[in-house]
Amino acid sequence: MDENHMTTISLHSDKAPAVRNSFDRLVKYVRVRSPEGARFVEFDFAIDDPSLFVELVMPKTAFQAFCEANAVVHMSDEQIREIDAEMEKWRYGDETLMAHNHHRGCE
Repeated sequence: MDENHMTTISLHSDKAPAVRNSFDRLVKYVRVRSPEGARFVEFDFAIDDPSLFVELVMPKTAFQAFCEANAVVHMSDEQIREIDAEMEKWRYGDETLMAHNHHRGCE
């Protein structure tokens, strides 16, 4: 195939900077779940809504670079309590046999 017949693909469009700018304005949250001094950092990462997150694992230096690159905000204690309460409700329900058994074990 000669050079005149090669196709060029552009990975960027005229709209890409506007999309990137709007993404950059969204708050990115992290919640570290691994213990201090662990070999890897286990954490939750959320964009715009702390309750919608993915769980990620990275070496400490990669995590630090990730946080810098995304200008992350650490979830507040209040946000963490709300997320945990919501997860507990979904896991055990409010008025179910499992919810009553779960709470009984905490006594």
